Amino acid sequence: MTLFAFALLLGVAFGYLLRGRLSNLGLARIRWWGFIVAGLLLQFVPLPGGDGGTDLLIRTVVLSLSFIMLVSFALINVRVPGMVLIMVGVLANFAVIAANGGMPVSADALRDSGQHAELAQMRQSDADKHHLVTDSDSLTFLGDIIGMPPPIARAISIGDLIIALGLIWFTASSMRRPGTGMERETETSPGPQPKIPTPS
Repeated sequence: MTLFAFALLLGVAFGYLLRGRLSNLGLARIRWWGFIVAGLLLQFVPLPGGDGGTDLLIRTVVLSLSFIMLVSFALINVRVPGMVLIMVGVLANFAVIAANGGMPVSADALRDSGQHAELAQMRQSDADKHHLVTDSDSLTFLGDIIGMPPPIARAISIGDLIIALGLIWFTASSMRRPGTGMERETETSPGPQPKIPTPS
């Protein structure tokens, strides 16, 4: 989440550099907000740990449902600037999580990002939504293998980076866009036409 907050701030900065207005963000036509809200909330649901059996099945189903909602939201809004990148990033994260029942995390990435306490905790705990990379994991190149130093201080994935780029694009572009909906209709609709006198 720190990465995405940083991306939004960068997007706002670029938006101002492009002579945009923050108020224009509220005019962006985003549909089906409920999908992204529900999808994100599911990722905070406590899930059972463990490497296999029912625990792994429950974890995989819940996380897959979360990402299906996020991908659906991106598809519905695919014409919105930046949404294609966000969808690609979400799909990349979805692929590796669905394949492994959680996100594989590189120990080197945790060290590079300064998360030594997190590394020690993951070594002592069972597999959860995140787990240290093992030899049995697949698609590990899509896992959390990139260590970001402070101020982000997180191990992130290629998918996370793509989502962050999409957020920057969306924010900066939306700040530059003119009003939509009723505001645009008011601007483009013709006013009252002058009466042309007709000979009596």
